[in-house]
Amino acid sequence: MNTTAKVLLLLLMTAALPCGAQTNGSNSPYSRYGYGLLSDGGNAFNKGMGGTAYGMRKGNELNTKNPASYSAIDSLTFLFDVGLTMQSAVIKQGGNKMNLQNTAIDYISAGFRLRPRLGLSLGLRPYSTIGYEISHTDPVETDVPTEITQTTKFSGDGGLHDVYIGMGWEPVKGLSVGFNMAYLWGTMDHYTLTSVNDGYASSRRYLYKADIRTYKVDFGVQHTLNLAKRHDLTIGVTYGLGHDVNRKALYCNQTITSSTITSSDTLVARNAFSLPHTLGLGLAWTYNNSLRVGADYTFEKWKGTKSPEYNALTNTYDCHTDGFDNRHKVNIGVDYHPKPNGVHWRDHVRYKAGFGFSTPYTRINGQKGPNSLQASLGVGIPITNLYNNRSLLNISVQYERINPRVAGMIKEEYFRLCLGLSFNERWFYKWKAE
Repeated sequence: MNTTAKVLLLLLMTAALPCGAQTNGSNSPYSRYGYGLLSDGGNAFNKGMGGTAYGMRKGNELNTKNPASYSAIDSLTFLFDVGLTMQSAVIKQGGNKMNLQNTAIDYISAGFRLRPRLGLSLGLRPYSTIGYEISHTDPVETDVPTEITQTTKFSGDGGLHDVYIGMGWEPVKGLSVGFNMAYLWGTMDHYTLTSVNDGYASSRRYLYKADIRTYKVDFGVQHTLNLAKRHDLTIGVTYGLGHDVNRKALYCNQTITSSTITSSDTLVARNAFSLPHTLGLGLAWTYNNSLRVGADYTFEKWKGTKSPEYNALTNTYDCHTDGFDNRHKVNIGVDYHPKPNGVHWRDHVRYKAGFGFSTPYTRINGQKGPNSLQASLGVGIPITNLYNNRSLLNISVQYERINPRVAGMIKEEYFRLCLGLSFNERWFYKWKAE
């Protein structure tokens, strides 16, 4: 890794850590439901392509969304990929409007070839993020002349992430298979605090807490067909294994007087979570190793998966299976590399564009959640080094709009700047002495 690459990596990491620790990558009230906001799972190369990935495979890029692609990793290189997102959000409800910003590291991953047609990758990725704080104040009707108000504050923090290792193998030319095995963990904490502006009145605090520890397994297949001279088509299929998560969730009802907890009632929901089965299908057409166009469809079977729910009528906290809907995602992306064999720096600048649409997986007060529309533009800029000029700084801008289905629900708009450093270094190159 040359000096320029090291400096860029250091700047990226130090810029992300202070901000990411404060906001956890989310400001959305919708992260209150389910597991929070789900990660798109993209890498540096496809952030500007709307997240399109299932059919993508090249020897100089990591594609963790389809582990079959690891078999294409170049034999002479070590790949290292790290991503950062800076986000500005506009949240609206009625006549109220908030502008919020946060920054977070997206992922860190690495990959290399073990032997011909067999590649390996490992890294750390987010699965979901939780982060929000909202409140409202209402008047309380009393017989005394002093105006008394009640404030209810909702807040949450946490999220899930996984550390994975995966392999991709090409047993037959043009056909590759692969898998990712991951350890998924994290916390999900939600708080509701109700208080009045009367120093003698008690406050009520409701806590919903869970600590997740489980496994996650994903499989992938890619089949590449040569349609004509300079025309290739890759078909990609992925499957994620759904299963029960044998972890408990806690609900605490607390009374607080003068900042002291005077009473507390705790309920436990056991074996309260499960992960969905997922299926991904994708196509990627490549022309002359220069132009790539891809399309993905993802189905996540959330309907019927488990989550805890509190019943105020019976004062119970139990597992339920009616809190989610099946999720559908469509992604389309294009990537253009002007002259792969060019001798000038500008010949190796990549240009990207993409679009994405997804339906919600959570239900909000019995109603379906909001849809998501996303558009992105990106560019991959070569990082000059002494002899191979193979590493890239990927920069993409994204616009996402959250469209609620029900009048009065919160509307959200996001403007994101995504930075990704993809180091492609010839660590395994053998120099010959003459």
